[in-house]
Amino acid sequence: MDTDYWRERWARSETGFHQKEINPHLQRFWSALNLTSGSRVFVPLCGKSRDMLWLRAQGHEVVGVEISPLAVEAFFAESGLHASVTKHDTFSIYQTEGIRLYCGDFFQLTSEDMAGVSAVFDRASLIALPPSMRSAYAAHMQTILVSGVNTLLVTFDYPQHEMQGPPFSVKEPEVRALYEKMGEVRLLNSADILDQEPRFRDKGITQLQENIFLVTHNPR
Repeated sequence: MDTDYWRERWARSETGFHQKEINPHLQRFWSALNLTSGSRVFVPLCGKSRDMLWLRAQGHEVVGVEISPLAVEAFFAESGLHASVTKHDTFSIYQTEGIRLYCGDFFQLTSEDMAGVSAVFDRASLIALPPSMRSAYAAHMQTILVSGVNTLLVTFDYPQHEMQGPPFSVKEPEVRALYEKMGEVRLLNSADILDQEPRFRDKGITQLQENIFLVTHNPR
């Protein structure tokens, strides 16, 4: 699964993972991160998520990364926002007041790009990656972020053999294996959501658990 895969999905409008509404877990659990207004928040593999608008409305500065220029341009167009565009290394940077999106490969981000980031909201990034890429993803996240940055993480847990991801099933033991070396992993909520997700049932899924984690990174 390379970067072309996601560009092609956006080009074919195969974006069933996109949520039109603000994520309810973001609204319910964001206060657990104890951020002050003006804190900078990173949203990896952000697509055109409206969650970024909610974060900005809370007074945060939002930094996102997305491989597809179609997704980035759709975000600004559908939000009625005008963005200036500049080039930086391998990225095109789209920026408006309170929001800066890096259009390019997550793995090309550096700690300088993430300067000032205080928290991460990961709703659709870890579960978008196959098992072979998840360890590298978590390691790179730790590399580019300063110590003490906390993450609100949303995952799915379902019988992986019943559906080919993405989104992939990422079970709690794997989350702990990926993140406990960096800090504390706390399960905030776990719920059976199959009845709320007919697209998964239509694909043959018989169980679907959604888990919300708070990852508290230790100082390095």
